[in-house]
Amino acid sequence: MPFDRDTALTWYARNRQRSRALFDMLPEDVYYRRPIDLRHPIVFYDGHLPGFSFNTLVKKALGRQSIDARLELLFARGIDPHESRQNGGAADAEAWPSRDVVRAFVHEADARVVDALANADLERPGDPLLDRADAVFTILEHEAMHQETLLYMWHRLPFSQKRRPADYVPQTNGIAPVEEWREVPAGSATLGADRAALKFGWDNELPSCVADVPAFEIQRHDLTNARFMDFVEAGGYRDQRWWLPEDWRWVQSEKLWHPLFWEHVEGNWYWRGMFELIPLPAAWPVYVSHAEANAYARWRGCRLPTEAEYQRAAVGAAPGLCDFASWDPEPAGSRASGASEYGVEDLVGNGWEWTGSTFGPFPGFRASAAYPEYSADFFDGEHFVMKGASPATARELVRPTFRNWFRPRYPYVYATFRCARSRHTGRIR
Repeated sequence: MPFDRDTALTWYARNRQRSRALFDMLPEDVYYRRPIDLRHPIVFYDGHLPGFSFNTLVKKALGRQSIDARLELLFARGIDPHESRQNGGAADAEAWPSRDVVRAFVHEADARVVDALANADLERPGDPLLDRADAVFTILEHEAMHQETLLYMWHRLPFSQKRRPADYVPQTNGIAPVEEWREVPAGSATLGADRAALKFGWDNELPSCVADVPAFEIQRHDLTNARFMDFVEAGGYRDQRWWLPEDWRWVQSEKLWHPLFWEHVEGNWYWRGMFELIPLPAAWPVYVSHAEANAYARWRGCRLPTEAEYQRAAVGAAPGLCDFASWDPEPAGSRASGASEYGVEDLVGNGWEWTGSTFGPFPGFRASAAYPEYSADFFDGEHFVMKGASPATARELVRPTFRNWFRPRYPYVYATFRCARSRHTGRIR
């Protein structure tokens, strides 16, 4: 799989165009806002995306000169803090560069990255950063991942602080599918891949390993808002039995009683969309944190599937709603033709899928030379694996080996779930 320079240039241009369109959705006066307390203000991401590309490819891999060492350090890396460390919704604008300074840095970083992509020797066998052009794919996939981050950050901004597309019409038709289960026989699941089998893979995807998976059953569809409403109305958020101790403390401290993507207004339930409140679509997959998904599964007498079970259930599944094709989910069960070999639907698209597996390395893991902290910093037992894709996941990231991960009490991502159970065990409500 030789490196294609033109493809890389086109991909970088597409990334930058999409990122600019996302920033252009916002008025000037929110540039220093922090839509999610646990993340940097918006100004950081404007500089971070081209800054990371410049730092990784131009400075680190090619050894070329700096633009502005202070800004390169400032925009070097995002954060993933514990939910207990919150900083407030507004950032101190005086602590960040002016927008003109950021724009000048972005312009120069972009120019140097494009020059490198167009002219530099980017494929050097045996080079820690440029073997098979690793640093190039690192920067390309990094920006694509962050575009999803931007979207779920924008989701938390007031509607008045976003420019709504003229053609936006939420598609809320659809009836929540009845609950069905699919049997997956005992067998093996291949996790990850050998490096030679992929054009590019993040270090946590490598190398391949095989897991033995006992027979299990898994829900055919993602859990819908309608099904999760049963848990809410049964007092699930008020009953400690269903929650792990840390999760229960979080529910209590945050006074939670429903998913973050829901709002209760004058006795009616709504979905908080990107641009408006939408009467809660019963058939859409519910978006929740791992803590909430796990509590629901325990309430049902089930559990979340393991990463290996997900991988086995997803054999033969086709990508569904992803690649920024929609601002919203679509009704569960809309794409039966993309079902897996075992008849499980929507495993790749319409929402990341929480698993019960903590994020960790596969045997033989080696940290990436281009981005060594990307995975290893999160092998701490405090993050859970997500698989699949959401409507805002770039198509280049939609591959069977790709792994996403978040803390269990991080409710902002476009993540849903489905329940699993071992064969012939447990009582189901």
